[in-house]
Amino acid sequence: MKDGIAHTLRALHHGERQLARDLLAVAERHAEEHEVHHVATDLADWSREHADRLAEHAAGEGLRLDDDTPEPRSGEGPEGLLLLHDLRALHLAATENSLHWEMLAQAAQATRDARLLELASACHPQTLRQTRWTDTLIKQVSPQVLTSL
Repeated sequence: MKDGIAHTLRALHHGERQLARDLLAVAERHAEEHEVHHVATDLADWSREHADRLAEHAAGEGLRLDDDTPEPRSGEGPEGLLLLHDLRALHLAATENSLHWEMLAQAAQATRDARLLELASACHPQTLRQTRWTDTLIKQVSPQVLTSL
C-alpha cells in the first residue's frame, strides 16, 4: 500500500472515531432536543461503522488500524502531503465561514435587517467560491500525491 494512502486511511479512521464521539456528546448534551438527540445518535452509528469498515479494508492490505493506532498529526507524514494538508485546512476554514455567513443571513431575514442581509448576500457567494476552489484543487492533487508516495 502506498504511504500516502496509508496515511490518509489512518487520518480518516481517527476522524470517523472522533466524529462518532463528538456526535454522541452532542446527543447527550442536547437530550431534550429530541431530533438532535436521535439523529446525532444515528449519525454516530454511521461513523463507527465507517471506522470499522476502514479498519477491515486496511487489515486486508496489511495495515493495522485500531484504537491503539496513534492519530497522524496534521501536516505530518510523507513528503508531499503538506499541500494536501494546507488545502484541507483552507477548505475547512472556508466551510466554517460559509456556515457563519448562512447563519447571519438567516438572522438578518428573521430580524428584517436589510443591511446585514445585503452584506451576507454579497460576501457568502465568494466564500462558497473559495470552498469550490479548494475542493477542486484537492480533487486534482490527491490522486497524484497519494499514489506517488
